Amino acid sequence: MLELEYDVIVAGGGPGGIAAAVSSARLGARTLLIERYGFLGGAGTAMMVNPWMPYWASTVDGKEVQVIFGVLQELIEGMTKLGMYGHPKQRAAFDPEALKVVAERLCLEAGVELLYHTFLGGVKMDETGSGIRSVIVANKAGLTELRARMFVDCTGDADLAGFAGADVEKGRSVDSLMQPMTLNFRMANVDTDRMPDKLEITRRFLEAKARKEIDCPREDMLWFYANQPGVIHFNTTRIILKDATCPWQLTEAEIEGRRQVQELVVFLQKHVEGFEEAYLQTTAPQIGVRESRRVVGDYMLTAEELLAACKFDDCIARGTYPVDIHNPNGEGTVIQHLEPGRWYEIPFRCLVPKKINNLLVGGRPISATHEAHSAIRIQPIAMAIGQAAGAAAALCARGNMTPRQADIRSVQEALTGQGAQLGLSV
Repeated sequence: MLELEYDVIVAGGGPGGIAAAVSSARLGARTLLIERYGFLGGAGTAMMVNPWMPYWASTVDGKEVQVIFGVLQELIEGMTKLGMYGHPKQRAAFDPEALKVVAERLCLEAGVELLYHTFLGGVKMDETGSGIRSVIVANKAGLTELRARMFVDCTGDADLAGFAGADVEKGRSVDSLMQPMTLNFRMANVDTDRMPDKLEITRRFLEAKARKEIDCPREDMLWFYANQPGVIHFNTTRIILKDATCPWQLTEAEIEGRRQVQELVVFLQKHVEGFEEAYLQTTAPQIGVRESRRVVGDYMLTAEELLAACKFDDCIARGTYPVDIHNPNGEGTVIQHLEPGRWYEIPFRCLVPKKINNLLVGGRPISATHEAHSAIRIQPIAMAIGQAAGAAAALCARGNMTPRQADIRSVQEALTGQGAQLGLSV
């Protein structure tokens, strides 16, 4: 079995993984980013989750305060230069193809080593059982053992942490049920000028459900404008009672998602003005996963802390997205907003799993309750968390220390040096 060694290995090339790898490499660490697909972007490309949810706080007087910068801002600027970011009616819409290109360029320019078409398959622990010695990956070369001083789990599902034996949780505390999955899809050749408003489309959707034309356990039609003329993006399918960490259930979810898409396409063409000549342009290569494993770390973030806009001395990321819980059982969505103009902070301790000494979590599976996770799971926040995990991993690898030994001030200074804004005087 071939063996290679790095300072930092980042598992997963989604939003968190892109930011983690770039951040780590810029701090001088030899960094490898492994990704199961032949491109980066994860939720924004493979799952086709679009647009990015707000990375700004809206004030009572209508002003906006951007709170997430860093790698996110670099991606925005890169896609803007290509003319593939934003829409007159959808500020944060982006072209997935642009995200693939800009993210890849950002990684390569930072010195990140990329390894595509590579699937994380296992972990080897050291003799103490508290440190990861290597990860086992599968690709066209067979099984390969990759060693590193530090590892960053950006798989979205906490696969690396789970394989390493870290404590993890799933779903809500009452029954462990997780938020539903969604297969995103796009309709093209839509006459957008003739489309009814969202409330009217939802009313017709509910009527079609009542007539048994649609079997989808969702209470509304959620859609957004895409970057391309005449293209509408739908985030409407809802696949419930499935575990994204079980390959059998994940397969069932993909099949169910496509079944729902076909019903929705027929409904739109038949019952909604502007869609008479429209057609299904694409479905996402992979179903969108809102929630799976969550790592139990040195600190567990709660929804109460987010809604109270709590601040932490070890802040490494900020966010404004509300608590947004899609009912694991079916219809219904609970949304709880912050007060206007406020944002919350995410402490570094949430990135540090219990029991494992050389692993950090970047992205949505950090240590948080089911309710808090529903807010911090979005792509811009995942990028901010990932950038922090990558910076800390590089500093730990270079300084031969564990994350618990790291000087949080040094991590914060590294982040602000890379364009992040933490609201700190560093």
